[in-house]
Amino acid sequence: MIDPATMELKSHIQAMFAEGQLRLKDEMKRELHDPVIEVGTPICADIKQARFEITRLRSEVIALARRSGLRIGAAGTHPFTHWSDVPITPGAHYDRLVHDLQMVARANLIFGLHVHVAVEDDDARVAILGGVRYFLPHIFALSVNSPFWLGQNTGWKSYRAKVFERFPRTGIPDSFASRVEYQDYIDTLIATGCIADAKKIWWDARIHPFFPTIEYRVCDIPMRVDETICLAAIFQAVTYKLWKLYDNNLGWRQYRRSLILENKWRAARFGLDEKLIDLGKKVEVPTAALIVELLEFIDDVVRELGSAEEVSYVHEIFRRRTGADRQLAVYERTGSLPSVVEYIIEETEHRIPLG
Repeated sequence: MIDPATMELKSHIQAMFAEGQLRLKDEMKRELHDPVIEVGTPICADIKQARFEITRLRSEVIALARRSGLRIGAAGTHPFTHWSDVPITPGAHYDRLVHDLQMVARANLIFGLHVHVAVEDDDARVAILGGVRYFLPHIFALSVNSPFWLGQNTGWKSYRAKVFERFPRTGIPDSFASRVEYQDYIDTLIATGCIADAKKIWWDARIHPFFPTIEYRVCDIPMRVDETICLAAIFQAVTYKLWKLYDNNLGWRQYRRSLILENKWRAARFGLDEKLIDLGKKVEVPTAALIVELLEFIDDVVRELGSAEEVSYVHEIFRRRTGADRQLAVYERTGSLPSVVEYIIEETEHRIPLG
């Protein structure tokens, strides 16, 4: 939530949130920091429905904010608001989180995209989670949208990723040989008082503890709906491709977490610039080239899923550059972080019907 006069984050007005929950119910929720609103679609049958639902929700929230004299911005971080100036949302859940993590929780003023893809078989979810880890940095590199933090150009394309590393149980997940091994890990954490349930595991991709889904959490929240839909379509396609391999008693090679993390930090630092590591060939490859290889890997299933058009938006991201690159270009042109926020708002509202 943005104050259009100062371009700072601003706590939402209670009447606005009450109206939003009346209209949207569980599709709109509060977050740890009071100026932040989380919206979530219902279950979508395909990517076309996902686009409709995300556009509808964004339109609703923008309208709610405008009626209260506020605006909405979608980016991985706010370019200059300091977390210490932002109130924490009251509530037992958030009180516990702040009690446990203290300044680490209070400073976690970041904004991400979560994509759930249904995988109904318990064993398949564990197997697919192990395989999909390799592709997380590739997809993350397309989403980077947080170059600024506390008024500074960080030099990173996703500083959000660096902030979130302070939390426990984050980053690239381990690989588990079976559902039993995975469940033993969860049970050990619960038995030893580390977590109350598996929702306190904040990996870049995780098996959701309550829904039969793999939840992808690695990406910065993009500015445009088109970007969000592209990323969601890729996550769906990769999941489906790995499921088809699993269903045919095949699989994707399991790479060490430590090696995949090498690619993640490169993606966070450089976005689409520089290179990632082709872990199979053990060579550096331009990031865009590895992403094109990923598109070739899923090409057969995107046609089956009806998401070829949405996935092909990757080439538009290559052309227009990532959100981080575009934010940096505005700052280079204007020298003004409020102007960057103004640009974020404009991009957030791109092609959104405003009543």
